[in-house]
Amino acid sequence: MTTALASQHTASLPALLSQLGASVLVSTYNAGQLILLRAQPDGLLNTHFCALAKPMGFALDHEKLAVGSAFQIWEYRNMQAVAPKVNGPSAHDAAYLVRNIHVTGDIDIHEMAYGTDDALWLVNTRMSCLCTLDRAHSIVPRWRPPFVSAYDLSDRCHLNGLALRDGEPDAVTALADTDTPGGWRQRKVDGGVLLNVPDGAVLAECLSMPHSPRWHQGRLWFLESGKGSLAYLDGAGAVRTVAELPGFTRGLAFAGRYAFVGLSQVRETSVFAGLPLTRRVAERHCGVWVVDTETGETVAYATFTGEVREIFAVGVVPAKFPVILDIGDPLMRTSYALPEEALAEVAPPDPFQVELEAATAAQIAGRLIDAVKAYQKLLIQRPDEVQARFQMGVALNDLERWDEAMEAMERVVAAQPEHAEALNGIGLALCGKQWFEKAIGFFDRAIAADSSYALARFNQGLIYLKLGHFKEGWDGFEWRWRLPEFTPFQCPQPQWQGEDIADKALLVHSEQGAGDAIQFARFLPLAAERCRRLIVVCTQNLIKLMETVDGVDQVLPPGTIPADSFDVFCPIMSLAKVLEIDAGNIPAEIPYLAPPPNLKGVPPVYGGEGLKVGLVWKGSPTHKRDRHRSFELEQWQALLDPAASFYSLQTPLDENESALLKRWGVIPLEPPKPSETHFGRTAHLIAAMDLVIGVDTAVVHLAGALGKAVWVLLDDNPDWRWLIDRVDSPWYPTARLFRPGAGEARGDLIIRVSEALREKGA
Repeated sequence: MTTALASQHTASLPALLSQLGASVLVSTYNAGQLILLRAQPDGLLNTHFCALAKPMGFALDHEKLAVGSAFQIWEYRNMQAVAPKVNGPSAHDAAYLVRNIHVTGDIDIHEMAYGTDDALWLVNTRMSCLCTLDRAHSIVPRWRPPFVSAYDLSDRCHLNGLALRDGEPDAVTALADTDTPGGWRQRKVDGGVLLNVPDGAVLAECLSMPHSPRWHQGRLWFLESGKGSLAYLDGAGAVRTVAELPGFTRGLAFAGRYAFVGLSQVRETSVFAGLPLTRRVAERHCGVWVVDTETGETVAYATFTGEVREIFAVGVVPAKFPVILDIGDPLMRTSYALPEEALAEVAPPDPFQVELEAATAAQIAGRLIDAVKAYQKLLIQRPDEVQARFQMGVALNDLERWDEAMEAMERVVAAQPEHAEALNGIGLALCGKQWFEKAIGFFDRAIAADSSYALARFNQGLIYLKLGHFKEGWDGFEWRWRLPEFTPFQCPQPQWQGEDIADKALLVHSEQGAGDAIQFARFLPLAAERCRRLIVVCTQNLIKLMETVDGVDQVLPPGTIPADSFDVFCPIMSLAKVLEIDAGNIPAEIPYLAPPPNLKGVPPVYGGEGLKVGLVWKGSPTHKRDRHRSFELEQWQALLDPAASFYSLQTPLDENESALLKRWGVIPLEPPKPSETHFGRTAHLIAAMDLVIGVDTAVVHLAGALGKAVWVLLDDNPDWRWLIDRVDSPWYPTARLFRPGAGEARGDLIIRVSEALREKGA
């Protein structure tokens, strides 16, 4: 499956980077990412993505980095002492941390460079000028081409590239020597110019969308983007093309004899129509190409797929494995840069605190066993250190070592009776041991200690739901929006709280996983009865399915909602609280979803005698409890009954799974292309089955919503929606739940399911 941010590369690229002792920094504004290409010790290329709003030009050296974004300049400094603290696949040798954010306004910042006395020069494309910065102003215009008569924001010539020489601006590129708003667009194919600074003399003209001028080894290099070429200006002023590449060339950096060139996929729009490149190259690439400037040959490259389609700037970083820290990274809060004279008076770090920080870093990185051992070592030194003991309790809870976690948290509470987080931790450990009523009491104590403690209220809400106390459960569940992992829907309209909205348009948006949306879609018809118009916003893979729900007027993907199209909104999982759902009035009219009509690309399901059984054995590996719910496919062999026909509803399949299914005679129903995977297609496949057997995933929810017989294999402490000790479900009347008995191995659970299947087939 193609991921949103992915890359491929030649083996020669990491080898070359290792040889140079360098890495490559790339900006891509369409994907909103800074990308670091770094060579790992094992000879592979590591691709590190750092999100930033519309990153374009940047200025770079070993100690500092400035990046132009949508309307700001982000200034970073390399803090060498921080680099070893950053976790990753290799040891970091540079760490760039944000030091300043300067607001420029939307000026379409193109190339940037550090000049004499640390002056930061930038190309202000909208105002057709070169600028520097000061603290009092957005920008300080310093130079414009002589043919541009005045400053405005109309992008008169599309000034874009900047070359410094001896620390001062020496050359610029523009797409035309025009002086009217957007005038360059009429001459983009061959109206480009390379200009000298400061006199504005034309060094080269009739260029096709020139970009990225650079002085290197006594030559003035530049890119003719419209031709997809790398060129230089010779001593006689003639343009010498060194290489033609398979993409729109923009972004250029050098390391010795090698040129690192950014390539973009040209879009077939009016801006790019008619370029020599589009006539020369049918299949254009996005990535970084490395050209030997002495031979013109491509010696290495990396290509990007998915969301990355355009490269803006390329730079060579003089570090083997650098990192750029996001402004939200915890190290931003605990890293300090001081002047040398102040550093001489800084007290040496407390060894205990250094070890505590290292233990916490291991915990954050997921090395929980290492973290616990480190905390235990620290507590031998200082048995009364509350923070270390609390953090150890958190790690023990994450490791599901419930008794040890409780013992640690209880000692924290003994020292600090109002420690809300430790009280919550004890509640979580009790939930792990399935002592739910007792856990509720500790959540109560945590809330009493801190009435706004969202996590304790949310955790308590989940337990109430699990016990079937829905009113209290929905109240606690609403506190999810105050947790950092949940992002509330942002809009000026109010959230529906149950008031009369008969004359209003209601927007309901999906949240969390697809299974949650499918389970709570049952409430949409009830919501539709309360409002004038019902709009549903959900992920792309749910749209065709949600269009089958009674009462839904329109289904949209995220990000496409006109601001005036609705009056109130409601998260889909909040509908239960708004509609006052309890154990006695769960809408269980089945089906409440249907296979979408006239859907193409669904294969016919053939089978022999006996039941047609669809199988789903695993969920998303990113789910926090996936190791409890998912099975290895090998474990399901005992389930296969010769009297039934089996089909795989699992997607995607890895090579080992595909081989096993073929050997067992299980028919895979995975679509030919990952992009064709959606729940409307899955609904049609489920409809062709007699029975679906699966773990707790969206597929079993869909089977239940369609009214199909579905058997759900649960672990010994499953999600709240399956309640406690039940073999049936109030949410899905056609569901049968299989829970492991005390001490029962997972293989034994499979055998019980297989026995039930044989009985059903008989």
